[in-house]
Amino acid sequence: MKTVLGIDIGTQSTKVLLYDFEDRTIVTEASSKHSIISRKDGTKEQKVDWWITALENCLSEIEVRLRATVVAIGISGQQHGFVPLDKNGNVLYNVKLWCDTSTASECRQITKAFGGEEKLLSEAGNLILPGYTASKVLWLKNNKPEIYRKLSTILLPHDYLNFYLTGNRVMEYGDASGTGFLDIKTRKWSRGVLKAIDPDRDLLSALPHLISAQQPAGSLKSNIAAQLGLNPEIPVSSGGGDNMMGAIGTGTVKPGILSMSLGTSGTLYGYSEQPVIDKSLAAFCSSTNGWLPLFCTMNCTVSLELTKALFEIDFTELEKLVSDTPIGSNGLITLPFYNGERAPNLPNGKGCIMGLDMNNMQKNNIIRSSMEAVILGMRFGLETFKKVGFKPVEVRLTGGGSKSCTWRQIAADILNLPVVVPKTQEAAAFGAALQALWMYENSKSKGISIHAIANRHVKLDPNKKHHPRPESAKKYNRVYKEYLKYLNAVVDIFK
Repeated sequence: MKTVLGIDIGTQSTKVLLYDFEDRTIVTEASSKHSIISRKDGTKEQKVDWWITALENCLSEIEVRLRATVVAIGISGQQHGFVPLDKNGNVLYNVKLWCDTSTASECRQITKAFGGEEKLLSEAGNLILPGYTASKVLWLKNNKPEIYRKLSTILLPHDYLNFYLTGNRVMEYGDASGTGFLDIKTRKWSRGVLKAIDPDRDLLSALPHLISAQQPAGSLKSNIAAQLGLNPEIPVSSGGGDNMMGAIGTGTVKPGILSMSLGTSGTLYGYSEQPVIDKSLAAFCSSTNGWLPLFCTMNCTVSLELTKALFEIDFTELEKLVSDTPIGSNGLITLPFYNGERAPNLPNGKGCIMGLDMNNMQKNNIIRSSMEAVILGMRFGLETFKKVGFKPVEVRLTGGGSKSCTWRQIAADILNLPVVVPKTQEAAAFGAALQALWMYENSKSKGISIHAIANRHVKLDPNKKHHPRPESAKKYNRVYKEYLKYLNAVVDIFK
């Protein structure tokens, strides 16, 4: 038996899986939770040691004989995080995460220094938004100047794990495009954005070498292999951000398919063969040598989890309450901006429940509204995809929210598209494993494409396919108009 090891360094946990690519089965999986440093100013941070400990914990749960079957490793990591290294490879500070909104003022500072939003979109392809890496670098300069002076290398979370495993400092185009300082059209670092971050320093020298998606990041160091119980010199693929790896894990490697993840954040993304630039979308590159325009909200399953906790109900009761509640939650609209928000760009946003009156202030309406809110936000992203020329035919759903039959049907009705669920739900870890397989197969001169890899290995669950219901879709068109009305009403309040 030969396997590839997929690793996902997520926000809440590290997950690993072993995939037998000859038998096309997942042999085993493991996970280990992380903590988060959270402060009222929007700070969200982690320590790299937590990721390494979590990885060690995961692999310790896998039998030694199974670890011996691994022939390649792929890494997925939460996007946008900033891992600052000194010249000796030591981590200088906590990792500021994608969900950190404490850098809003730095975003404005960079945007102004560069020449404004229109110039950013035209020349680099992305705005500088809270969450992106660029503002985190400036935050370190502004708030920890003595540490910033020691900064030698800028890495992202998945890059750091590649560095830990191989000793090499590299970055691939997909994850790099989420920094804010990659020109996504030319796939080169933007000197203009880097100068806007620090006009007095050549930050280009702190950035790692860029590699293509099918290239290896390096080989597993012998001392790390011994610690993890793996064979030395195993190739480690370029890896990528969790959304890029999720695209591979769901088979979103060709036009027409959209993937939607209902996790801590909510994402909607699709493959493109050319750059797609719009102020409502993140203009990312894919980790398959194409492009991956992406719509992202910072609040997804948190909307439902907070509501569940408030009413102290379990999943079974929740499903019944929601299924018995009419479309539109009897007039309630939730704006679930509990962590601030990225789309729309409201870093100071707060959660709002709109439309309450004497007749509809009931538990079931509030709960269903919290679920509908997430998909209504995704509908905004879908409309943007259509505007830039996408012709979606299907949505592939992943994340914790995909486990709910009711939520899946709500998604199909609001988006007015078929919704289907891949059999392998850990899409990021699975995608990392498949990218590692792609690298491994090509190292043997087979010339196999990532499209062929996805077709062969990504399977969909026929029992979890939902088609939009015409009458429900019509009702949700009206609900969506109400959602936009309330959204427009609060934009000025939370800017």
